[in-house]
Amino acid sequence: CMVPDEIKELVERFERNLSAYKSQRYNEAQLRGEFLNPFFEALGWDVYNKSGAAPAYRDVIHEDSIKVAGGTKAPDYCFTLSGRRMFFVEAKKPSVDIKKGVHPAYQLRRYAWSAKLPLSILTDFEEFAVYESRQRPKETDTAATGRIMYLTYKDYIEKWDEIAGIFSKKAVLQGSFDKFVESSKKKRGTQEVDDAFLREIEGWREKLARNIAIRNPNLTVRELNYAVQRTIDRIIFLRMCEDRGIEHYGNLRSLIEKDDVYPNLCKIYERADEKYNSGLFHFKKERGKTDMPDELTMNLAIDDKILKEIIKSIYYPESPYEFSVLSPEILGNVYEQFLGKVIRLTSGHRAKVEEKPEVKKAGGVYYTPKYIVDYIVENTVGKIIEGKTPKQISELHILDPACGSGSFLLGAYSYLLDYHLKWYTNRKNLKPYKDQIYQGKNEEWYLTVKEKKRILLNNIYGVDIDSQAVEVTKLSLLLKVLEGESSDVFEQQQKLWRERALPDLGNNIKCGNSLIGPDFYSGGMQTTLFDEEEMHRINAFDWNKEFKEVMNSGGFDVVIGNPPYVRQEMIGNFKEYFQKNYEVYHGTADLYAYFIEKGIKLLNEKGLYGVIVANKWMRANYGMPLRKWLKNRNIVEILDFGDLPVFKKATTYPCIMIVKAGKTGRNFWAVNFKTLEPSNLKEMVKKTRFKMDISSLDDSGWALVSEKEFKLLGKLKKTGKPLGEYVDGKIYYGIKTGLNEAFVIDKETKEKLVKEDPKSEEIIKPFLVGKDIKRYSIDFKDRYLIFTRRGIDIDKYPAIKNYLSHYKERLMPKPKNWKGKEWKGRKPGSYKWYEIQDTIDYYNEFEKPKIMYLVFQVRPAFT
Repeated sequence: CMVPDEIKELVERFERNLSAYKSQRYNEAQLRGEFLNPFFEALGWDVYNKSGAAPAYRDVIHEDSIKVAGGTKAPDYCFTLSGRRMFFVEAKKPSVDIKKGVHPAYQLRRYAWSAKLPLSILTDFEEFAVYESRQRPKETDTAATGRIMYLTYKDYIEKWDEIAGIFSKKAVLQGSFDKFVESSKKKRGTQEVDDAFLREIEGWREKLARNIAIRNPNLTVRELNYAVQRTIDRIIFLRMCEDRGIEHYGNLRSLIEKDDVYPNLCKIYERADEKYNSGLFHFKKERGKTDMPDELTMNLAIDDKILKEIIKSIYYPESPYEFSVLSPEILGNVYEQFLGKVIRLTSGHRAKVEEKPEVKKAGGVYYTPKYIVDYIVENTVGKIIEGKTPKQISELHILDPACGSGSFLLGAYSYLLDYHLKWYTNRKNLKPYKDQIYQGKNEEWYLTVKEKKRILLNNIYGVDIDSQAVEVTKLSLLLKVLEGESSDVFEQQQKLWRERALPDLGNNIKCGNSLIGPDFYSGGMQTTLFDEEEMHRINAFDWNKEFKEVMNSGGFDVVIGNPPYVRQEMIGNFKEYFQKNYEVYHGTADLYAYFIEKGIKLLNEKGLYGVIVANKWMRANYGMPLRKWLKNRNIVEILDFGDLPVFKKATTYPCIMIVKAGKTGRNFWAVNFKTLEPSNLKEMVKKTRFKMDISSLDDSGWALVSEKEFKLLGKLKKTGKPLGEYVDGKIYYGIKTGLNEAFVIDKETKEKLVKEDPKSEEIIKPFLVGKDIKRYSIDFKDRYLIFTRRGIDIDKYPAIKNYLSHYKERLMPKPKNWKGKEWKGRKPGSYKWYEIQDTIDYYNEFEKPKIMYLVFQVRPAFT
């Protein structure tokens, strides 16, 4: 492309007056005004906001007034696209050596990495350095670490095409920036901030759990989980407030120099209770508060050493995190994974952290990507509030009935905040709204804390069966209230309204089982039959009692979320209840089927429902009752992602579904995605969607296809036979190895075993999992199975026998009913697990009808 005249003029002027610009007298503010602002304007960015966009949707956000660690400041520029941060630019005066200076590069990389931005720029106009920011920054890094581009002002004209092809607004809009990001990704040493912070707080949990369990031997397992979670939440909250300037910087760090760290930490908690009014710090009964005060954690004993290690790890220079840019959304992603594990107590009151059984069975936690949340929120919350005044919106109620760490509620709340600010600032006369908005840094308009609290309490509601998830959702929302606040304005507003800073969310975010009501205990099942643990596990939730006003007004206006993908048997024996209370019941259904029915029934007559769920319900047998039920609802759209990787590291493939309350609709919009472009989802939907006639869908399985494809399918059905006619019976599942880590091997291991003993190849077979089998092809990933089916004499395969011996303790636990018998001259536990035939004989002798298959036996694929 042509080099703009402005760039030629800037380069020429800089060259002409180089010595003046490089003097200490020439400062950073002058540089930004005279050179960097025009430079980025030439790249198509609206640096001065001439378009008048609301703060959240400006091309360029100037964040230079946020004070953080050691007197440093947030990056000078944040470039955004539709509210999504794309890259930071940190400016330095030309007298700074960018090529060799270690501190400026480390400072920028900490910001970019903490904000989860892949690329960022460090420049003084004389030099222009681009950093790949997905590598965890370390204090020992050089200025060149992570640097993928280095130019000087003399290169700008010659390299303009390259610069504009990545960093111009046009390049970002057209996806060139994202493509460059992918091509620049360095796999070695890459550790994104959410993965690193997850490991960090998981380490805290391990240390705190072990220490608190030992030092406080009377704690129950539930109290231990609560105490550990609360300690972590409070430390993170207070540290984030420090970097946002709301708490004095170094407040927590000052405890490192003292003894009795925990009692002193509790004093900080008490001051926080006075300041914030958050349920996070709630230690005594107060009028109007529904939650019980915390009477447990202030009396804990925790060793100084543990707390000092944790506190030291969250401060510069040891900490790579900049909490001023670590968003509630990133924190929510971290916590979603964190909540997949729970602390157990051994018989000796030792703490042990384990994955929750339902999470393990489901293959992990699926955190919803932000672009999915944004799409669902815009097409539900956005449609409901469109054209409404703040007063009208105050009557609306938005719910996530399985809120987890609160990602959907955060998305909805952010959308409401942006809408309200835009509505107020678009009024000709702003005087009547002095309680709602104020003018802050750079003469920008912001919502007051009072208004943010009002919106949160009026509009946002959530439920989760996990009490820890409920607390994390509250924490995420409270941090959102504080986002963008500075200490002086914050304190000024507190004095003005004479109230504490944060809302109490006890009436909005509640703990309970969204699917099971108090009627579970009726019909002869009295609550006295259930012990306390069982009652806690069931956690029945009374919608009409807990959200009385909302339910009396007809229900919720919006229900959104990502319900759990867990088979119903994983949560207990509730099938009888589900069968009685849900029209979509099926004996092998996933819980999300019931969440769909419950969510839609919780809507008022004009409400909107939007979720992301596994797309299996459209084709699986258990989805038939749901398919029939949905045909009598008003579906707005279904977006099917097929087998595209929406969820990282997961084999569950989703769809988005939007449903409107009220009468049955005849047509709905459908999309079958062939590719995934997160930054362009909205446009992709518009380009590829097609109308579906709901009456054309077959109850035995839904195929979302255009009219042309539908006719083709009809021809195929007439000329061919479906797979079901070739298979005798039904396919339930394929091979079960008992321990994939041992029996599923890669190509390198296979070749090594065969080289050691060529006979090994007889029982090593190519192996596929579900996600490898695509619609029109098989994606074989060089994965193999050691196929030790019944009757194999393992002694004939010494290489494999030796290889598997490393897993013997995990593969062959003692049979349950051994009862100390000697058998064939062996005592319990003395046999070697790999003597497979002997063990089969033992099971045949003692366990006969009880054993369907052994841990090392392969179940046939077709049953």
